[in-house]
Amino acid sequence: MHVQEWLDTVPAAAVYGVVALVIGLESLGIPLPGEIILVSAALMSSQNSEINPVVLGACAVVGAVVGDSIGYAIGRKGGRPLLAWLGKRFPRHFSEGHVATAERSFEKWGMWAVFFGRFVALLRIFAGPLAGVLHMPYWKFLTANVLGGICWAGGTTAVIYYVGVVAESWLKKFSYLGLVAAVLIGLVSMLVIKRKAKKAQAAHQETEEPEPVPAGE
Repeated sequence: MHVQEWLDTVPAAAVYGVVALVIGLESLGIPLPGEIILVSAALMSSQNSEINPVVLGACAVVGAVVGDSIGYAIGRKGGRPLLAWLGKRFPRHFSEGHVATAERSFEKWGMWAVFFGRFVALLRIFAGPLAGVLHMPYWKFLTANVLGGICWAGGTTAVIYYVGVVAESWLKKFSYLGLVAAVLIGLVSMLVIKRKAKKAQAAHQETEEPEPVPAGE
């Protein structure tokens, strides 16, 4: 079933837990469609008064922060053998090439890799475990983790909720024309957020010194 159809079968009160759990597991390092679940749930909240968007966004943030923190602890304890094991279990996501790319990002950008990693699917899965493997100081990781979780989870919930409310109002007046416009607004909003994140990441890279500074220092 589609994610939206599946969520419709879940009791409204349980949607919060589903969102927190899926996002938490994804942040922990398990490849799951956290962003799709969040977008679908936020859209549901705009149509279902039993789902509070503020509570939904808060649950998403908690799931993201807690999941990343657990992933950090596992990565710090498991070290590089953990990445090798993940590569065998999930070769599509934890291949040597993906690990190398993510590692270079962390060595160059440190905390920024954790923050902006929230907006990039690959880094969203890698952030916690890899930061632990590279022994990034936990206070730096937690700061970037919390801020990134709030901006990504809270921002995504707010944008999609607003789009859903607007779509419902338009549908009453313009039928399918309103639906098409709402979908386009949602897609453009998400693309703008991702593009700004990538631009900010690139701008920060240009200001860095030629020699990368290890995340653990």
